[in-house]
Amino acid sequence: MNAPVLRIVTPVDGSVYAERPLAGPAEAIATLERARAAQRDWRSVPLAERLVVATAFVDAMLAEKEKVGELITWQMGRPARYAQGEMRGFEERARYMIAIAEEALADVVPSPREGFRRYLKREPLGVCLNLPAWNYPYMTALNAVLPAVIAGNAVVMKHSSQTALVGEHFASAFARAGLPDGVFQYLHMDHATTETAIASGLVDQVGFTGSVAGGRAVMAAVARAPNFPATTLELGGKDPAYVRADADLAYAIENIVDGGFFNSGQCCCAMERVYVDAAVYDDFVAGVVETVYGYRLGDPTDPETTLGPLVRASAADFVRDQVEEAVRAGATPLIDAARFPQARAGTPYLAPQVLVGVDHSMRLMTEETFGPALGIMKVHSDEEAVRLMNDSPYGLTAAIWTEDVAAAERIGDAIETGTVFMNRCDYVDPGLAWTGVKQTGRGASLSRVGYEHLTRPKSFHLKTSTV
Repeated sequence: MNAPVLRIVTPVDGSVYAERPLAGPAEAIATLERARAAQRDWRSVPLAERLVVATAFVDAMLAEKEKVGELITWQMGRPARYAQGEMRGFEERARYMIAIAEEALADVVPSPREGFRRYLKREPLGVCLNLPAWNYPYMTALNAVLPAVIAGNAVVMKHSSQTALVGEHFASAFARAGLPDGVFQYLHMDHATTETAIASGLVDQVGFTGSVAGGRAVMAAVARAPNFPATTLELGGKDPAYVRADADLAYAIENIVDGGFFNSGQCCCAMERVYVDAAVYDDFVAGVVETVYGYRLGDPTDPETTLGPLVRASAADFVRDQVEEAVRAGATPLIDAARFPQARAGTPYLAPQVLVGVDHSMRLMTEETFGPALGIMKVHSDEEAVRLMNDSPYGLTAAIWTEDVAAAERIGDAIETGTVFMNRCDYVDPGLAWTGVKQTGRGASLSRVGYEHLTRPKSFHLKTSTV
């Protein structure tokens, strides 16, 4: 009987890009047991030495930008002209998490108390199972993997089946960096084996980036585990932008379109719905349409392509369905698909779209799209914009476009979201916690808060005098 095989089908041309054998439950358990054994030694390695290995890992990855670009383009379809750029975010996050590690992991000492020595240590959790997403395959993996290793954990990565080769690339770079065997490992697993691993009692923390349904499956497996593993979940998003009347309109147009259509809209924090003050609505819409017509859809290996395919044909069909449903309900599409002849039904190649006349009865404005389609609504006040931005089961980021900082802070306080942007969007600042509310998830990564989710507090209460 043939062993089950993982096949990575590239959205570039529909061919099989790579094949790998899938691990079964026995191999998964053996890998986790090796991780537990390796972690017992790794946690005792001084932090300074762990940081040397972490820095060498980052350097090894950055030395292979061309390989990164090729793997991203062929596995998930991002245009080659942008694919290597993922390493800029990778490096920014990695260098920052290395720089703050000593302070973030230092003992916390409360105010002195005579006759006692009191402090709080941050201990590693143990074995972390990392389940990254395919859309930014290196950065979503890095967010948890590198800080977890720095903090003294062992990590087993099961990358998305679409971008599974990234796990192998991480392992190769860690080996060259001198990381001891077993501290970082990867597995190619199907969903059933992944759930078995989570529920095994050998995993102490699960970090998952993906869909709400995927997050629920992770939590169901966690509930079966005998050891109550911790979780960090980044799930769906339907991120809004609000353009106030005082916004720099040209700047807002340029950045919101980029924030909505970069990576073909396949970003957890992509701008998917826009609310625009009535005073600037017409000019904003006209500018967005003009900007979108500047995109070139095509083969992502072509350096002239600026809009690549979606990850698979079914993902493109999902976006088409949302758009068509909105049009049937009264929305007006503003982009002529004929201007993008590379778009073809039944393929991942999809023309971008901008719609007006939309409202929250349409899935396009309430359900995650994860593709190059943008709905724009006219609003007449900050209060109306806030109400509509909060009318969502998700809450990852929200962007406010204004010249009034006080207004942005006031509006931001009222928005149910993990991050508030002013005059920017679609960006992850490693100095701030990456987190969400509602169905977007739980926990946090990056910043010193990220280290808190990869360690546990252990309090020492030592009575030094019995007098």
